[in-house]
Amino acid sequence: MTMSNQVKVQGLTRHFGQVPAVTDLSFTVEPGVVTGFLGPNGSGKTTTLRMLLGLVRPTSGTATIGGRRYADLPHPARTVGAVLDASSFHPGRSARNHLRVYGDMIGCSGRRIDEVVDLLGMPEFADRPVRGFSTGMRQRLNLATAMLGDPPVLVLDEPSNGLDPEGIAWLRRFLRAMAAEGRTVLVSSHVLSEAEQMVDQVLVIRRGRLMSAGPLADLTGDGSTLEQAFLQLTGGAA
Repeated sequence: MTMSNQVKVQGLTRHFGQVPAVTDLSFTVEPGVVTGFLGPNGSGKTTTLRMLLGLVRPTSGTATIGGRRYADLPHPARTVGAVLDASSFHPGRSARNHLRVYGDMIGCSGRRIDEVVDLLGMPEFADRPVRGFSTGMRQRLNLATAMLGDPPVLVLDEPSNGLDPEGIAWLRRFLRAMAAEGRTVLVSSHVLSEAEQMVDQVLVIRRGRLMSAGPLADLTGDGSTLEQAFLQLTGGAA
């Protein structure tokens, strides 16, 4: 697994009709740390991530992974693991069978499927039908699917949605472990109190524009919480 997978956004802009969703956005996400992409709902986070993953065409600007657009990656599933939306799983299929179907598509071995089931803490429910899964189980299956290709880059949109406190604590440990292995980890969130416990670097966006980028410690070094610093950055309009 190569670790030279910097995520770079330069001058990224997207308008839907006359409505600007993202405006002249530029930032870099480095390997080895968890970077939080933060902002209120409707701030342009998901649109930015969808442009990064080639699902939305930018009006202008570029978004690259390891210097390449997503569409130009030779093996995208082995470069980027992404969770953008709550996936639809076949209710009668087990988690392990779901992973086998996806693994066949990207050329993963049965051994890798077993590794991912263990990595995501799924052995107890991997062979049960998805229809009975809790939100936390489904989120782990989403992450397991993203991890099948052993990607050096993870792009996750609101991965803590619907998780209970135990699930959020598990997610925090998982993301930090992935970053410690040298992966690039970009995680969006609108829940600042949760993000503060999860991230090392911070990108704050509001109304499609970047408000701040840098270490979390720079925003909270004066004793402020991340939420307080965010409100100050955005003039109190969260």
